[in-house]
Amino acid sequence: MYSRPSRNFRKPTIVIRTNEPDYMVFELKNTDVSSANALRRVMIAEVPTIAIDLVEMENNTTVLNDEFLAHRLGLLPLVSTEAAGWKRPFEWSSDSDMIETAFSLDVACTVDGVLDVTSNDLVPLNPEHRVFPVNYQNPDEKPIVICKMRRGQQLKLVARARKGIGKDHAKFIPVATAVFQYKPHIVLSHSAMAEMTDEEKQIFVHSDPSKTFKFNPITRLIEVDNEESYMYDEECLVKARELGRPDLVTITQLQDHFIFRVEGTGVLRVADVVRQAIEILHKKCMDLEVGAQEAMAIAKGQPLPSAPGVGMDGMGGPGPDDGMGPMGMGMGPGGMGMGMGGMDMGGHGGGSSW
Repeated sequence: MYSRPSRNFRKPTIVIRTNEPDYMVFELKNTDVSSANALRRVMIAEVPTIAIDLVEMENNTTVLNDEFLAHRLGLLPLVSTEAAGWKRPFEWSSDSDMIETAFSLDVACTVDGVLDVTSNDLVPLNPEHRVFPVNYQNPDEKPIVICKMRRGQQLKLVARARKGIGKDHAKFIPVATAVFQYKPHIVLSHSAMAEMTDEEKQIFVHSDPSKTFKFNPITRLIEVDNEESYMYDEECLVKARELGRPDLVTITQLQDHFIFRVEGTGVLRVADVVRQAIEILHKKCMDLEVGAQEAMAIAKGQPLPSAPGVGMDGMGGPGPDDGMGPMGMGMGPGGMGMGMGGMDMGGHGGGSSW
């Protein structure tokens, strides 16, 4: 029977620092860079959203050609909270499944001057689908300009929106940025510092353009002001060598501790993007485990095993404390968690961790 070596067991954890609808900062600990980068790539390329995918032009007398307008319409961010329950056009579907929704646009300029055609001019033909442009008809936010018109010009079309992922086209990407950095670990040598003058200490502090260090006039010591602002430009290391103190500071990257910064586009809450990305990554791990088991069974001439811990909806089967199978997700005392190398998003009463 296939099993993982216990020495490779890890329990990745996420600690949330900032959680806003369109911006999140969180720490990912106890894992390696391959897992961190996999999470980043899934957030960008595999979390599904809804975007305009087909435009039927009826009349276009603006200065922009049909293809240009269709491209601009496709890049309009649409609220995609229902995307997870939709089917993509090439997937098998029944009559009750959602595949697309439609918008109409019919604007004619009858006044002198310039008329802006914006995302507020799109009229949902199926409002019950709850798919609208971001900030639709919001008086506090400016709409997105699609094109501009002069007197006598008209634009009439029907736009159809469908589900997709970033792998299909960039218009389906749910985030504006999704980046991570290694958490730096900075150690100052007090013995080397004791042999420096105050002027040399201040020269060293000002040598770092990221303002990582500060000089404390009371203790007359160099202190780390903001460890995470260090940009790995090595300017302070060069200056320490020039001052004859190469051992003054040691800077390393923690190989199992990452800081993520994710900015959304408004189509989904960033917290939902992160959660869906973890679920997608978890399913990929499950599929890989099942594939490995089947390959080993075939190689040994054994019957194919059933998927481990598979219960309802493909997630782990129920276990103690509402937990699930060996690779399943579960709801424990602190929140949601994954076992056997999955993501632990549960804290012990934590508002700062999942």
